Amino acid sequence: MVNKVILIGNLGRDAEIRNLPNGSKVARFPIATNENYKDKAGNWQTITDWHDIVAWRNLADRAERDCKKGNTVFVEGKLRRRKYTDQNGVERIAVEVEAENIRVLDKREINNLDESHQPSKQVSEPAATNDYGTTPFNDSDNGDDLPF
Repeated sequence: MVNKVILIGNLGRDAEIRNLPNGSKVARFPIATNENYKDKAGNWQTITDWHDIVAWRNLADRAERDCKKGNTVFVEGKLRRRKYTDQNGVERIAVEVEAENIRVLDKREINNLDESHQPSKQVSEPAATNDYGTTPFNDSDNGDDLPF
């Protein structure tokens, strides 16, 4: 059986970080994915879905540092259901993606001006690896942010 989720979307807000009493750190943030289609009248429509992401320990540290509102991110993980009781005493169920790998896909501009005031140079994030020590997708710099 497989429980695997892969999402590429935009962060809705900066990662919210909590330090738990046992010393663990957890990050929570939403990402939006869009689906575009033509309706019966031939007009383009967009459906936006929001996904709640949860990252633990070292991945939470990275999310705190790198996951800023508006960034495009690659998230790989698994679906988790969690029961909780809301403020009114009603039992609810939340479905979240527990992240196993997070990668910011936006390119950063490094302000690296020397004495000749050359324009800053664009660099991409260093390649992230998964549990198998491999990069989740081709990281060649071909001018676009698509992972394939």
